[in-house]
Amino acid sequence: MVGADTAWIIVATALVLLMTLPGLALFYGGLVRSRNVLSVFMHCYAIACLMSVLWLVAGYSIAFGPGTSGVWGGLGKMFLNGVDADTLAGTLPEILFFAFQMTFAIITPALIVGAYVERVSFGFVLLFSSLWMLLCYAPVVHWVWGGGFLADGGIFGDTGLKDFAGGVVVHETAGIAALVLAVMLGPRKDATKPPHNPGYVMIGAALLWVGWFGFNGGSQLAADGGAAMALTVTHISAATASLTWALWERIQYGKASLVGIVTGTIAGLASITPASGFVGPVEALVIGAVAGVLCQEAVKLVRNTLSIDDTLDVFAVHGVGGIFGTLMIAVFGAGSFVAQAGSLVIVGVFSVVATIVIALICKALVGLRVSADVEQEGLDLAVHGERAYDHTS
Repeated sequence: MVGADTAWIIVATALVLLMTLPGLALFYGGLVRSRNVLSVFMHCYAIACLMSVLWLVAGYSIAFGPGTSGVWGGLGKMFLNGVDADTLAGTLPEILFFAFQMTFAIITPALIVGAYVERVSFGFVLLFSSLWMLLCYAPVVHWVWGGGFLADGGIFGDTGLKDFAGGVVVHETAGIAALVLAVMLGPRKDATKPPHNPGYVMIGAALLWVGWFGFNGGSQLAADGGAAMALTVTHISAATASLTWALWERIQYGKASLVGIVTGTIAGLASITPASGFVGPVEALVIGAVAGVLCQEAVKLVRNTLSIDDTLDVFAVHGVGGIFGTLMIAVFGAGSFVAQAGSLVIVGVFSVVATIVIALICKALVGLRVSADVEQEGLDLAVHGERAYDHTS
């Protein structure tokens, strides 16, 4: 099965990259005003390029190096030191494992883009994403997937945190970082405009859905029944959450929107991510059904009750979804509630502190928010010298 495992993870790596380029770029780009769509594309594309280089330089080593502290993988594998085409990580070539995990390191900071679109400087995007990936994301990867203190045998004993594909590692960290940045930035000058291109949003969500098969199915790191089950439950949760989001929207507002149903898809995908290696189709149905309503209510809480302009609802969809799915692993008996909840608290506190410190450093070095005039004109033309359409709004 070694050859089959390698072949599957090569495909899965491509699928996860598809999630960011072009999936997330289109999903986020369609949700903003037309005068800012290219800036969103630019943020996603530049992050993909920069995170790839930084993962090679140090990110992979911090996450999966042979550190003995349980907190930090060290710098022994910087620039893939000691890794060649014949080096193995389990049954896989380690260079392939590096590439697969690199696509996770790309999409995680890219998810945060949704919190600050339409008002943040490009320099901040690059510097914050770089420092956050290296100093927040990569250490958490080591804690959970690199044999660190939250894994089996760590501080929670033989039953450590169960996070199959990133409910904590990806979605909680990115969701909390998004919420923190939204608070630090303050609201947009005008947050009333609807999405400029719901068609982009649907296409982006569809690409994310397809790519998620690699995200969750690939996390089995083998071509076997476990990968097939992870893929199947991922699909069931996404489909069910789409329907419950649309139904709940119809009950409350009298109409079910396209943007709503595809946002439900993402909520279902984020919620099943940590549990996809531990549950079956019926449990996935339950997770998806609840996620479609829970995440929609979280959107209302953040927007209306807390008055936080997390522009594209990153925390409400990804953060809440990832946290919910992580806890459901314990509810369905596949993990310890103490380990699941305790790990969520530890990673949550760390993500808050790390994000604040990194954001303040970046603010001092490159600034945080664009000027009111640039925000009014739109980032496409003012920052990048381009615009997507002849007439923008």
